[in-house]
Amino acid sequence: MSNTKISKSFVKEVWYSYLTTGDMPASLKPPWFERKAFRPLIKRLPKSPRCDICYMPFEGIGGWVSKSLLDVGPSKLNPRLCNLCERYAEKYNGGVELEISILFVDVRGSTTMAEDISPEEYSAKIYRFYRTATEIFYRNNGFVEKLLGDEVAGFFVPGFAGPKHAKVAYDTGKKILKAMGYGGSSEPWIPVGVGINTGVAYVGSVNADNGITDISMLGDSVNTAARLTSLAGAGEILISEATRKAAELQPDGMEPRDLQLKGKRRTVKAWALKMSS
Repeated sequence: MSNTKISKSFVKEVWYSYLTTGDMPASLKPPWFERKAFRPLIKRLPKSPRCDICYMPFEGIGGWVSKSLLDVGPSKLNPRLCNLCERYAEKYNGGVELEISILFVDVRGSTTMAEDISPEEYSAKIYRFYRTATEIFYRNNGFVEKLLGDEVAGFFVPGFAGPKHAKVAYDTGKKILKAMGYGGSSEPWIPVGVGINTGVAYVGSVNADNGITDISMLGDSVNTAARLTSLAGAGEILISEATRKAAELQPDGMEPRDLQLKGKRRTVKAWALKMSS
């Protein structure tokens, strides 16, 4: 089926269904191996690691079958899931607006850090930062949209993180800071700040000039999360009021802030949680 024959409304339906339930619309008949009825059988194929949703194996004989015969492998957004999302992004080019929770984590003072250590040491530290942050995203059913310089950006949708995705994002931010050494008895091994916002964003496929299809998050909610992150201090989580409400968090122990974010006309109410170093 070519993209020209698929209506925009159906493309939106496909994306909305997948991102809010983890499954395709009932009107779309997926291949046999993507149907829920076959998941118990697929789970018996060797061997783990495998997709957390459909159980398709990524290693062993089962992994060879998945990749060679079915073109199924780990997702670029979350290797704990299969690449179903990317495959549908190519076939059903487009996306949908829905409420998500966006989390950015950024290294503080990376320019100074790079000046004080060798390029090899700096590269190793940033790689460790990438690996640590993304693994926590993955374990909490988040999608990593991009790794950019000294920053990791990702998002949480109801179909995978659940309806309380804002709370999942907040807990993920705390776990990331803890993994960087905050909240413990020793000094953090790298200074990072976290920004989180919850709101409506566009999630869908974006085509580059070279024909590669990526899945991106776009919109004012995403920009707000990025701006919050730029103001978060080392060892600090800065969340919007929207995230606090959606996550049903009490403000006890948080510092209220009214922020004038770059490029935004209105003041944004936010809350800061400082994790001791």
